[in-house]
Amino acid sequence: MSTENEGNEGTAVPAAPSVPPVPVAAPEGTPASAPGAETSGSDGTSDTRYDTHRGTDEGTHDGTHQGTHPTEPAAAAAERPGHPPQPEPATAPLPGPLPGAAPATAQHPEAGWPPPPPSLPSYGGGGSGVGPAWGAPDQASQPPRKRSGGLVAAVLVAALVAGGVGGGIGYWAAERNDDNFGSTTVAAQDAPRDLKRDPGTVAAVAAGALPSVVTIEAKAGGGGDSGESTEGGTGTGFVYDKEGHILTNNHVVASAADGGTLSATFSNGKKYDAEVVGRAQGYDVAVVKLKNAPSGLTPLALGDSERVAVGDSTIAIGAPFGLSNTVTTGIISAKNRPVASGDGSSGKNSYMSALQTDASINPGNSGGPLLDSRGAVIGINSAIQSAGTGGFGQTQAGSIGLGFAIPINQAKNVAEQLIKTGKPVYPVIGATVDMSGKDQGAKIASEGAGGTEAVTPNGPAAKAGLKAGDVITRFNGKPVESGPTLISEIWNHKPGDKVTLTYQRDGKEHTAEVTLGKRTGDS
Repeated sequence: MSTENEGNEGTAVPAAPSVPPVPVAAPEGTPASAPGAETSGSDGTSDTRYDTHRGTDEGTHDGTHQGTHPTEPAAAAAERPGHPPQPEPATAPLPGPLPGAAPATAQHPEAGWPPPPPSLPSYGGGGSGVGPAWGAPDQASQPPRKRSGGLVAAVLVAALVAGGVGGGIGYWAAERNDDNFGSTTVAAQDAPRDLKRDPGTVAAVAAGALPSVVTIEAKAGGGGDSGESTEGGTGTGFVYDKEGHILTNNHVVASAADGGTLSATFSNGKKYDAEVVGRAQGYDVAVVKLKNAPSGLTPLALGDSERVAVGDSTIAIGAPFGLSNTVTTGIISAKNRPVASGDGSSGKNSYMSALQTDASINPGNSGGPLLDSRGAVIGINSAIQSAGTGGFGQTQAGSIGLGFAIPINQAKNVAEQLIKTGKPVYPVIGATVDMSGKDQGAKIASEGAGGTEAVTPNGPAAKAGLKAGDVITRFNGKPVESGPTLISEIWNHKPGDKVTLTYQRDGKEHTAEVTLGKRTGDS
């Protein structure tokens, strides 16, 4: 932003001013006033400058004033008794000394005054306040007349009160510094040592969560004596319980799952070895445990992802591109986004009915917590929409504001199963679904993997009357747009749950109630 000072030039002699005349400053070379008196600057404020390097108070005042300098009209002077009409001098005399101030050095009566700069109009109303033009011939110089000092002193006092109090205090402080330390530099006060953040602020939430978030380094086994670098990567996790279980993404630890090494580093820099307890490729969830876990671990509180609303504030913590303990913020942009993302190590995908957020998420944020404004975990950051690839997954492209997190309700169910058995359990309908997304809805394929039947005999779908070629359009009343959408919805439930499917067959719509079956492990 910039501001511009505007002024109007003029040469007309003003009428009697409506406000008391303001004294002009002495020209250069005139000794400075005593410490108690400040000279009014162009904006009505004092113009005292301090040199913080040389330790001296220059005491200089701007000798060129662009403020209002009205002169007393000749007619007004002629009406005063005892004074014959005289030509008005080009400039006003020096004001009388302020009461209590040290007397200033007298100006030689014959010393000429330089012509003043063009005056600006008075802002007090009434007269124009325009003085003689810059460079106009000087009028006959007259010795300064003695005037009543009361009015001049009052004007000067008003100027000091309005704009010079700070300067006066600064001058006093500078004088004391000169006497004691030889410097006019005034140090700023130190910031409070115990600066506390209000509860509920991003800073307060981050401060509470960061000690429970870890940066995970995974290295694949192999390499041996060949000297070749081993495959690995960096991700994030968070403390799930006091026993040292860490919740993260499967694709963060997949490379180290078979004979590799894992380590988890806390925000205080302490590093611990870890091992995989269990992982679910389809959910993209994994649980690892710290070896020699320290006491006093603080698990992060888990929220309820079902109660999250679009527009809720979010806070993401992770290690994007290896930058540990990074905090970003955003909102919930959408819910129930069907996302299919690969782990980068196989052709198999994971499916989630994801929470979408615009909090900045990048490679390395994977497995980190997505928090609500209270600091409770509502999701596990897992995937991003990448402008570079046009698809979902973990690539080296940066965030474009489309991040996706596994809802914590789903992740909690998976984590409990992994801690208990080490294997994931998936709810199923017992039918192979076409994942190409060519049809509007989820179409049951004509055949299953390896030439098997598309609808498992005596399975949940078969018992409900579904057949190959049926197109499922709704799941518990929610629209089903594709195969991934159906899988995401199914995996939000548990085996044994009853759900209602709406499907089309030969152009007619039907409904069926299905009791979900289960599949153990990743096949």
